[in-house]
Amino acid sequence: MKEMSANTMLDSQRQQKHYGITSPISLACPKEIDHIYTQKLIDAMKPFGVFEDEEELNHRLVVLGKLNNLVKEWISDISESKNLPPSVVATVGGKIFTFGSYRLGVHTKGADIDALCVAPRHVERSDFFQSFFEKLKHQDGIRNLRAVEDAFVPVIKFEFDGIEIDLVFARLAIQTISDNLDLRDDSRLRSLDIRCIRSLNGCRVTDEILHLVPNKETFRLTLRAVKLWAKRRGIYSNMLGFLGGVSWAMLVARTCQLYPNAAASTLVHKFFLVFSKWEWPNPVLLKQPEESNLNLPVWDPRVNPSDRYHLMPIITPAYPQQNSTYNVSTSTRTVMVEEFKQGLAVTDEILQGKSDWSKLLEPPNFFQKYRHYIVLTASASTEENHLEWVGLVESKIRVLVGNLERNEFITLAHVNPQSFPGNKEHHKANNYVSMWFLGIIFRRVENAESVNIDLTYDIQSFTDTVYRQANNINMLKDGMKIEATHVKKKQLHHYLPAEILQKKKKSLSDVSRSSGGLQSKRSSLDSNCLDSSRDTDNGTPFNSPVSTNKPSNPDSPAEEAERNSTEHATVIVEKLPSVSPAQGLSIPVIGATVDPTAKAVSSPSVCTIPTVVGRNVIPRITTPHNPVQGQPHLNGLSNLSKNVTPKRSHSPPMDGTSKRLKDIEKFIRLESAFKDSHAAEDRKRKPMDAIGGESMPIPTIDTSRKKRLPSKELPDSSSPVPASNIRIIKNSIRLTLNR
Repeated sequence: MKEMSANTMLDSQRQQKHYGITSPISLACPKEIDHIYTQKLIDAMKPFGVFEDEEELNHRLVVLGKLNNLVKEWISDISESKNLPPSVVATVGGKIFTFGSYRLGVHTKGADIDALCVAPRHVERSDFFQSFFEKLKHQDGIRNLRAVEDAFVPVIKFEFDGIEIDLVFARLAIQTISDNLDLRDDSRLRSLDIRCIRSLNGCRVTDEILHLVPNKETFRLTLRAVKLWAKRRGIYSNMLGFLGGVSWAMLVARTCQLYPNAAASTLVHKFFLVFSKWEWPNPVLLKQPEESNLNLPVWDPRVNPSDRYHLMPIITPAYPQQNSTYNVSTSTRTVMVEEFKQGLAVTDEILQGKSDWSKLLEPPNFFQKYRHYIVLTASASTEENHLEWVGLVESKIRVLVGNLERNEFITLAHVNPQSFPGNKEHHKANNYVSMWFLGIIFRRVENAESVNIDLTYDIQSFTDTVYRQANNINMLKDGMKIEATHVKKKQLHHYLPAEILQKKKKSLSDVSRSSGGLQSKRSSLDSNCLDSSRDTDNGTPFNSPVSTNKPSNPDSPAEEAERNSTEHATVIVEKLPSVSPAQGLSIPVIGATVDPTAKAVSSPSVCTIPTVVGRNVIPRITTPHNPVQGQPHLNGLSNLSKNVTPKRSHSPPMDGTSKRLKDIEKFIRLESAFKDSHAAEDRKRKPMDAIGGESMPIPTIDTSRKKRLPSKELPDSSSPVPASNIRIIKNSIRLTLNR
């Protein structure tokens, strides 16, 4: 009997539907202990408000029903006004679709809803932003109504009966919109403009993800846990170069494909196991990319040079396939990989009974992690101006990270996604101030007693970019300022209260603030915001080229070296400014009006501002670098031989030696080394060893970090920095790091 039951189980496993581009690693079913750990995981997540009760869920359904009826009424009215026959008007239809976290079933309490209004071909986009906008304006229960028509994905934002909604628009090339319309059909994209395709992309990607996971409920619970972990650990922000919601969803979906029968507690552990070992920049794919005759741009390194620079590609499963993580930089990838490794270590302990799930959700103490920080301050004179200004500055912080990464003396620039209110005493002219903090690791220079480091260009080019963008979109107003300050860890108390600097655990309000902050009230100023999978990027916004070196560990020997090299940090000052104990070194400050008698300020041991760049600053030099070998890739991408340009000497050095990246299929096959050997395997980590197989290189270019591809998002560098009544103070910041 036992043999028969075993054979029956094997037969059922063979007959199980195949998900993903490779066969699963394990088909093992959960044991009783796995269900116990899963329940403990649910209990650990409940205090963070990740689950809505039945009443709140029903309220969302009621609001969406009202909105759907409004859309149908509006489309019917528009059809009549355009003199369509009554028989057509009666059947013209119209529908609201949802996407993002709500459609995936992983939204949290108070979260907004991403929605799509689908209309027939005779309804124009201008109708949506004019007549429908007016209809919403006169609707009971609508508050905070605003339209962002010039965004990358045009959107109307509003609150409807207390529920925040972001509504995008697409018209299809059909005469009627039925209630059972399926947007997954690629033919729906035919004859559409690019804005409609982008708007449809969010729904198509979300639906495809749900279609590609073996167990939706298990996927949802696992994704809730991973998203909460990412927010708690400060790595949830597509805008700042980490991952957004759709990217985390695709990583979890891939884990579910590899372990189709596992419980959520096991999948969380396997998530960290798989992606702590992943050989980036090999792409994560949920399905084989499909060809189409629609001729839309898709992610393909063979064809698009910009795609070869992507460091952590996670490819959307719906046509046209796009990389959802093009904002990721060397530093943000390094931080995330280290978090994956830390997550693996913690879940190992949890599943061995040595710890509990609350340890996984503990936030890192960012303000104790580094010895050097850059404080970025954005201020404005009114609340309305501040909301706009902060939105723009935050959307460009990844530009500053990219600039700092390219500095030859900086190993890592880690931005904390959480913003903090600034000290108004230090900004008396402006009452509305926000601050962001970037942790910096400086490279240790061998055989040098001291090293002079100049950050002037890195900071100034960032501020120029922000002001140029603000000027181009007519946002720049009197009182809008940016200030960057270098401080050491011991001086952070001038900027933040002691409870923030020393706390080990964050409150619930901190979690929601770090994941949302002021963004819910801002217009979509960043043209590449992809958290809802709305965009189809064709360019490379300020990313670093691919590096095949292993990322450095900010908590390991790299940081120790940095700590050793900066144990004594002094500053060369060419002109001593007046001193204020609560201020650090101000880098570039740009404002509408500047007091001619104003002086730069500095705390006693904080870096002060020389007015010119000194002669002793080590110049940036270019040294030749060995070309990168061809790198493996999936889907049979052909070998592309390239002429590799020299790499700048100040590319961030990584720990470890260069390593040839394995083919992703080879990676998956080597994962079979993790085949479940019952309970023992489920509780232990095993090293991933490469298994043979045909290697197909991914076309990548190791090029100079100075060379950048044009970006549609950033204004042309030839655009003048606004100079009407805006005075730009180009100060210099120089550090001397002593051994």
